[in-house]
Amino acid sequence: MSGLDGRSRDEDGRIRAKNGATRVGTLRQIYGDGFAPGVRSDMKLDTYLDRSGFDSLSQARKGKK
Repeated sequence: MSGLDGRSRDEDGRIRAKNGATRVGTLRQIYGDGFAPGVRSDMKLDTYLDRSGFDSLSQARKGKK
């Protein structure tokens, strides 16, 4: 798809910038140690989003649901 900068859409049409298999530890290297406090670094992004109730990485970074 053009215009997605190499990203893809989920079945529900959302655009995902990060793969759901990305580990929280990797995201902490990008966004800082304050990302997902109290969560193991080997947890996958999809699992973290499901358990925390966030719909996206953007929401999780902002801490707003």
